[in-house]
Amino acid sequence: MAIDLEPSWLKVLQPEFEKPYMVKLREFLKTEKDKGQIIYPKNKDIFNAFNSTPFDKVEVVILGQDPYHGPHQAHGLSFSVQHGVAIPKSLQNIYKELATDIPGFVRPNHGNLQHWADQGVLLLNATLTVRAAEAGSHQKKGWEVFTDEVIRKLSDLKTGLVFILWGAYAQSKEVLIDARKHHIIKSVHPSPLSVERGFYGSKPFSKTNAYLAEEGKKPIDWQV
Repeated sequence: MAIDLEPSWLKVLQPEFEKPYMVKLREFLKTEKDKGQIIYPKNKDIFNAFNSTPFDKVEVVILGQDPYHGPHQAHGLSFSVQHGVAIPKSLQNIYKELATDIPGFVRPNHGNLQHWADQGVLLLNATLTVRAAEAGSHQKKGWEVFTDEVIRKLSDLKTGLVFILWGAYAQSKEVLIDARKHHIIKSVHPSPLSVERGFYGSKPFSKTNAYLAEEGKKPIDWQV
C-alpha cells in the first residue's frame, strides 16, 4: 500500500501512518496480496476520496461503510462506481431522491460521482479496501481507526461542514462530530432494505445546499 496522499491531507494525517495500527494494516494488506487475493479498489484508488477532495476544500461529507466488492466497481469514492458499470441499487435510490429533491435533476446513465468530489463532497468509506466478492472482509483491520481520525480532524479543524449520515452505521460516527460547529443530516440508508422507511422524502441534498448557503458557501451542483 503506497501512500500517495494529497498534500493538505498528508499534513493533517501524517502521524497516523506511523502508528502501530497502520503498520499492522499494511502487513495485513501485504499478506492478502501475497496470498493472491484480489483487493478492491486498485492500489492507486485507495485514497481517491482524499486526493479528489483536498482537506482545505471539504464542505460536505457523505459517509459509507465498505467499498463495492464486484469487478470494476470501486474506485475509492463512497457510493460511486466507475463508468461502464451497472448503477448499484443504493445509488439508483439516491438518484430517485435527487430527482424529487433538486429541481431539474436528470437521472444519469452512470454511477460515477467524481463531479461531487471535485466540488468538495468527501465521499468517505469507513473501510477503504475489500477482498473481491467478500463484503466486509477488511473491516476491523485498522481502516476504521484511520477514518474515525479523519472525521475527528474535519470536526476539530474546520467549521460549517455538512455531514450526511445514512443508516445506523454512519450515524454511529456522530459522536466524533461537534454538532455546535457543523450541520448533521440523518436518515435511514438508501439501500433497498430500508429506503422506504424514510429515505425517500428526506431531502438531504436541498438541505445540504441550504446549510451551505447559511455558511455563505457555494451550493453543490448535484447533477452528474
